Amino acid sequence: VQLVESGGGLVQAGGSLRLSCVASGSILPYTMAWFRQAPGKKREFVAASASSDTRTRYADNMNGRFTISRDNVKNTVYLQMNSLQAEDTAVYVCAAGTFSILYTQDNAYIHWGQGTQVTVSS
Repeated sequence: VQLVESGGGLVQAGGSLRLSCVASGSILPYTMAWFRQAPGKKREFVAASASSDTRTRYADNMNGRFTISRDNVKNTVYLQMNSLQAEDTAVYVCAAGTFSILYTQDNAYIHWGQGTQVTVSS
């Protein structure tokens, strides 16, 4: 499956953005996840949405500011980001894996998008 992200941009601290990830086919079989990578840092897990039910999982440092959701009819997964901070500046990438476990390790996912840049100005 091909994944294409959109919705990134420049936002002031405290603002919100909603990222979208559109898949070329059905996302029903896939656990969908968002990762991010800031300059000079390792890629880190942000959130995941299970393939088989409504379970979600978030990185501990998201502090309830981010929400992942999916629309299986539109083959799209979203990441709503609120109260953005400068530390959230990164390239956000969508990933998919054919399992129902909410893995946080990036090497578990086999399909990746190109990413969308999010820049938060302080």
